[in-house]
Amino acid sequence: MIDKLIGPVSDIVSKLVPDKDLQAKLNHELKTELHKANMAQIEINKIEAGHKSIFVSGWRPFVGWTCSIAMLYHFLLQPLIVFALSAAGVSFVLPSFDMGSLMTVLMGMLGLGGLRTFEKTKGIARK
Repeated sequence: MIDKLIGPVSDIVSKLVPDKDLQAKLNHELKTELHKANMAQIEINKIEAGHKSIFVSGWRPFVGWTCSIAMLYHFLLQPLIVFALSAAGVSFVLPSFDMGSLMTVLMGMLGLGGLRTFEKTKGIARK
């Protein structure tokens, strides 16, 4: 991810700065600053997760459960309810929602879950 951010900036640096050594130094400093920002965010996440208030520590699980319930409704419950109502001869339209917005949030969360899987495969996950 960092390489995707640094790539365009490195291209700009290489066009504006003719000295190769200075280019390498600036690119290294950029990577270092991005790494520091990532580490600071990790520390904030740790503090939030350990907070006693559910409104601070519980927002990530809340979003995860909300996405899970919405997907359950959209892909399983709604089709089954529509089928049951149709079989009973009842004409009823169930509400639907924008799955694109939901999938954006869910894929972001699952991407973070993928990092956890990576930690487990490398044997560096906490117990």
